[in-house]
Amino acid sequence: MLTLSPCAHRRVDDVERLASAEDSQCGERGSELYLELEKKIKMLVLFETAAGYAIFKVLDEQKLQQVDSLWKEFETPEKANKVVKLKHFEKFQDTTEALAAATAMVEGKLGKSLKKVLKKVVAKEAHEQLAITDAKLGGVIKEKLNLSCVHSPAVAELMRGIRNQMEGLITGLPAREISAMSLGLAHSLSRYKLKFSPDKVDTMIVQAISLLDDLDKELNNYIMRCREWYGWHFPELGKIITDNLAYCKSVRKIGDRTNVASMDLSDILPEEIEAEVKLAAEISMGTEVSEEDIANIMHLCDQVIEISEYRSQLYDYLKNRMMAIAPNLTVMVGELVGARLISHAGSLLNLAKHPASTVQILGAEKALFRALKTRRDTPKYGLIYHASLVGQTTAKNKGKISRMLAAKSALAIRYDALGEDTNAEMGVENRAKLEARLRYLEEKGIRRISGSGKALARADKYQHKSDVKVYDPSGDSTLPTVSKKRKIEEGEEEEKPVEAKAKKVKRESPTEGEAETETTKKKKKKEKKKAEEESKPEEETAVSPAEEVRGVER
Repeated sequence: MLTLSPCAHRRVDDVERLASAEDSQCGERGSELYLELEKKIKMLVLFETAAGYAIFKVLDEQKLQQVDSLWKEFETPEKANKVVKLKHFEKFQDTTEALAAATAMVEGKLGKSLKKVLKKVVAKEAHEQLAITDAKLGGVIKEKLNLSCVHSPAVAELMRGIRNQMEGLITGLPAREISAMSLGLAHSLSRYKLKFSPDKVDTMIVQAISLLDDLDKELNNYIMRCREWYGWHFPELGKIITDNLAYCKSVRKIGDRTNVASMDLSDILPEEIEAEVKLAAEISMGTEVSEEDIANIMHLCDQVIEISEYRSQLYDYLKNRMMAIAPNLTVMVGELVGARLISHAGSLLNLAKHPASTVQILGAEKALFRALKTRRDTPKYGLIYHASLVGQTTAKNKGKISRMLAAKSALAIRYDALGEDTNAEMGVENRAKLEARLRYLEEKGIRRISGSGKALARADKYQHKSDVKVYDPSGDSTLPTVSKKRKIEEGEEEEKPVEAKAKKVKRESPTEGEAETETTKKKKKKEKKKAEEESKPEEETAVSPAEEVRGVER
């Protein structure tokens, strides 16, 4: 129930003084008093009920200034009649008129019946102020009827008091009739809201995408069972025909594998695959099955074919609904991803309240909280990963594209949920921007390598940095370190033989003494060789002492 109340009222004593000034009309003092009281602002209260519109006039203005204690003036109907007084009551003719008035008030619009009442009663006294509870409606009234409207805490407290003593202030309306009208109007308004609720369309999308996922799961189970079941009879057919729907149609038409030779499968399979199937049927290693088994398998194939057809029909329905409800979101991420985002959020309006960062990881809540708990990297994408723009990028750029796509998708969702237009121009424009950005990211490395500009070539000049490290053998030694003095002495000893060798290299021709020593060394070597050769036959045969003496003499 929406109620409206006036902000200002005239005092009773002012009214009496104005009347006395009008009667006197003689003398300058009387005329000045009349003009002064005429300038004073009057206050009217507009109160809306289920039975009609009521306009009250405030009698005591001073009591409105005490907002905290204003409720005490409405404890009884007698006290309330001293604060406000009913000036006019416009009753609704039927429930349809009441529903139209209530709907207009809820939406902040000026209805026909309210406009008629305001013109009839308030417009006659244009200098009076009209107090209302809805500031938006006050702006509409001021714009169309040029009436000054006021909304304040005092007005709200005054409306609460009028609502409590409504039966005593509005005469001619029994309590039973008011309650019946309120109940009927509440039911009518609820039905109207349900009939034209935008959330109802979101419900259709949520149910359709949920059913589509369930159908996919059931189809996978049925097809797997069908392939495994018929595979006992004709196992080669499953490897030849990879398409599930074509496989079920082929099994439905073939039945027993012995019928393949006389069967025409050209309407289902290409000629090459059909010839391969006929060849495999002749040399199949499958077992024989009864006619009852074949009948059950064919019935299962019928179920798969029917569910597949219904699934395609449901997908078309979902595509049309998404283009009608969220065209910009559909252009950005596709029908299935957009429907899953709406289903995950609950409705399109709830999804529009989410920021872009939430839209990006929507569907990956479990991974997000696990990453936060273990202090690891959070996920970069959720349901949005299945969008075509993210799928066609490289693994390096998937995070960037998913972030940009989530930001543009958040704008598209808000435009679809809260905007009045139903075109997809914004979605197409943003998708073109994302595709251009994607091309730039993909071609960035190629441009750096094959850049034609001089500045770009200098910036991207190739510089090889070797990562090979030189082996340090000092870490392998387990001996104690040598003192510096000992190292210096060893270094001096090593330098001396090096110098002697260098001197030998410088000599050009040997002297006479050195030549004689070399010849004597050669003779000694020859004598040793002869002695060794003679010692070998002495071991085999006995040697005479005379020969031993000769050997010694030699």
